[in-house]
Amino acid sequence: MDSQTAVAPHLTQDPSTAGRLKPDSLGVLGILFFVLSAQAPLTGIAGAVPIAIAVGNGAGAPAAYVAAGVVVLLFSIGFVAMGRHVVDAGAFYTYIGRGLGRSTGSGSAGVALFAYCAVQAAMYGLYGATVSGLVEHYTGVRVAWWIWTLVTMVVVQVLGAAGIEMGAKVLAVFVLAEFSILLAFALVTLVKGGGPEGLGFGDSFSPGAALQGAPGVALMFAVASMFGFEATAIYGEEAREPRRTVPRATYLSVAVITCFFAFTSWMLVSAHGASAATDEAGKALASGDATAFVFAPVTAQFGAWAGDVLPVLLATSLFAGILAFHNSANRYLFSLGREGLLPRGLTAINRRHSPWAAGVVQTVIAAALVLPFAVLGKDPVLTLFSWFSGVAVLGIMLLYFLTSVSVVVFFRRTGADTRPWNTLVAPVLGALGIAGAIWLIMANFTTLIGGDRVTAVWLQLTVPAVLVLGLVTARLTRHRHSVPA
Repeated sequence: MDSQTAVAPHLTQDPSTAGRLKPDSLGVLGILFFVLSAQAPLTGIAGAVPIAIAVGNGAGAPAAYVAAGVVVLLFSIGFVAMGRHVVDAGAFYTYIGRGLGRSTGSGSAGVALFAYCAVQAAMYGLYGATVSGLVEHYTGVRVAWWIWTLVTMVVVQVLGAAGIEMGAKVLAVFVLAEFSILLAFALVTLVKGGGPEGLGFGDSFSPGAALQGAPGVALMFAVASMFGFEATAIYGEEAREPRRTVPRATYLSVAVITCFFAFTSWMLVSAHGASAATDEAGKALASGDATAFVFAPVTAQFGAWAGDVLPVLLATSLFAGILAFHNSANRYLFSLGREGLLPRGLTAINRRHSPWAAGVVQTVIAAALVLPFAVLGKDPVLTLFSWFSGVAVLGIMLLYFLTSVSVVVFFRRTGADTRPWNTLVAPVLGALGIAGAIWLIMANFTTLIGGDRVTAVWLQLTVPAVLVLGLVTARLTRHRHSVPA
């Protein structure tokens, strides 16, 4: 009896599908919704844009999103080229392993899993605080943030086990809702000719505007807002015609995300007026509610009802992101179990071909990351959300860099694809851009997490520590398997 059957004999119905996720489950749009959900668009706009404007380059912040989009696009060219030859739910670690060796790939797997679980835990913190505030506002009943978080963990676990198609449908509703109201605001502002100072295209996109203030800080937050697009490859096993679907979904995701953030942030600057935007963003941050910079002009445009709807959409945006990262992380656990780097029991799938065992473990990890903050009485936004989101961004950027290098090495060694732009030039340019982004993140990490320098240093050290732990684990696992029983 194999390990998967031993774990759950009633859950595997067909030996031919054992250890495999359900194929032909997702098309381009299904994958796109998972990616956009991981972006949590309203959260990214309401949380990152005010900081990028206030602390970064002011009215030139929209240009930072364009620059970040270019870097991500260059990275995705090599990423897609690799994906045509490697289809696996492990994505990052599989790609890195093919180019830089299995040990490096295994170390990166630890970083990827850590990053996805960290960003999900961060979202749980902000989500719990948001829902707690909404319930108290409308009912007068105060329930601790962590209670809402734990209840939501159960819901996410159930939806994750219900199958990838169900998750895609749920996320589609939430993503369309938050995208719709922000795009409607941006389009109406555009049609009306902008705010008190007009559209101010040059105030946001001219070279002078882009380079004013601290453009590096703005670029850092812009890159952080695009975290999650790489999930297109994670769903390759479940995609219809993955060699066509995944590339299309990847490029479409990058284009949609870049255009959305650049356009919406530009219209927010215009709505406030380019000369006043920096001060208004600063006031919103000083008040402790950065969302006011975004919610105020949207409410002014559409009326009081928007002010009531937006906080609810912020909660659903976070929920969608949590569910998306749950699905990404449990597929990493599933893939690591299948590779023998983690217990084989993680490969157990249910009748819907969902990795139920990996999903349970992922939920337990999420609870383990969140509960200490609840027990210690820490502020879920200023600590849990800020700290873990910063660590996650640093971890994923490291994986982007390693993947770009791996793409170049893999194709130089195998000759599987000889197109110089796709397999050499674009990946190298992407790696250089990502290296620059990593330097900016490291230099401004205290600002990114909103904490003190000592905390920033300890948090930064967790990423290389996890990488080394993954490398050691991989070597010990290979040694154990090479010794005769």
